[in-house]
Amino acid sequence: MKISNNQMFRVDIKWAIALVLSVLFMGASQSYAQEGESLFKAKCATCHQVFKDMTGPKLYEVRKKWEDGGAKEGSVIQWVQNWQKAVAMDPYAKQVSTWSPTAMSVFADLTDEQVVAIFDYVDAQEEKVAAAPGAPVEGVGGTQEEESLSFVWLILGAIFIVIILSVGGVRRQLKLVAGESEDTGLTYAQEFKAWAWKYRLYVGLGSAVIVIALIVGLFLTLYSVNVMTEYQPSQPIDFPHSKHAGLNGIDCKYCHNSVEDSKTAGLPTVNVCMNCHKQVQGSGEQVAKIQKIYDAAGFSPEGGGQYSGKTEPIVWNKVHNLPDHVYFNHSQHVKVGGVDCKQCHGDMTKQVETARVVPVEELSEIEGNIKLTKPTLTMGWCIECHGAKEISGGPLAEGVEGDSYYDEIHRRLLNNDKSLYEGYLEDGKVTVKELGGWECAKCHY
Repeated sequence: MKISNNQMFRVDIKWAIALVLSVLFMGASQSYAQEGESLFKAKCATCHQVFKDMTGPKLYEVRKKWEDGGAKEGSVIQWVQNWQKAVAMDPYAKQVSTWSPTAMSVFADLTDEQVVAIFDYVDAQEEKVAAAPGAPVEGVGGTQEEESLSFVWLILGAIFIVIILSVGGVRRQLKLVAGESEDTGLTYAQEFKAWAWKYRLYVGLGSAVIVIALIVGLFLTLYSVNVMTEYQPSQPIDFPHSKHAGLNGIDCKYCHNSVEDSKTAGLPTVNVCMNCHKQVQGSGEQVAKIQKIYDAAGFSPEGGGQYSGKTEPIVWNKVHNLPDHVYFNHSQHVKVGGVDCKQCHGDMTKQVETARVVPVEELSEIEGNIKLTKPTLTMGWCIECHGAKEISGGPLAEGVEGDSYYDEIHRRLLNNDKSLYEGYLEDGKVTVKELGGWECAKCHY
């Protein structure tokens, strides 16, 4: 009985489709888990741990805890997004709000699916604790190797190759059994060459598509090198800018006191922290955090306060990292150029979490900021800003007084080449670009 091609491959195709769908499902599940992991580290890890109470309660099986407590369906998700709304709609949420003097942060930007992804990631940590009691778990102070989605695609590619070779082998054997093969002495390579030559038009087009896709993928990968958007390292001590710069109105320059005089903005020394915290000792969970400052300063608040002389340095993790060949001077931008801190760092008076590299979309939404489009801390971002940022009005601007660096630049332009200067002012401003702000040597050694 002669076996038709449809009959020959019907079962194999079904199995192949099932296998491919299974791998794609695995990849989607892994991507979902990775989203929960990254969101937990970015949004939750500052105040919450998985298995231990911190500023906020532990998050392991928190959904079950709310369900057992009689919370309404979806109330815990609403609590994460906006706890005030949850309190208004659910008596259990109102009860939870009285457990701690520290108010829950509002994460209105998180969708229901993202909140569920966070809870799924937290609850999935049970196996790691059961397998190795006391072992560090990511988000609890330990580390965990991050798996890349590209690994799934490698597995998928390998499976496809196995399927192709298997189906080809079955087809070859069936043709031999049926006596339809005239080139039984050909090797796999020779048979493939013959097939490729027979369908050379399709093979050529397919090869061109693959090569173009690889080239595009390579360039897209290169474009992502050193893109620091959303980078948010952990810090030895929680520092909510919203309380210090926002609630208490402390000026940025009080802590970053070299920002107007130096290339770097500088980090506050322990003595700067002690100027306030020698008196402000906090309450509740804050006591343990402020104790880290006391340990660093060698200070004991007991008995009116005494210094032991034994100090421990606080090692902060750098957030905004630039390549070694890039030159950036804070004083040149802040003092001379008059750039507001929020242009690059965002509105820190509302930053509850530890410092991070704020995405350009968020920066552009802040009132008073120049609207930019390139990723934060990239060369395109700096170039775009230099092309839009104006310098001080100078002598031609009405009501301008002072004798700043840029006033002198204006005067020299006006005295040496008035037509060029007037050309610069056609759009109503002189930009950094027009004064050489796009020259390579301005920013690169």
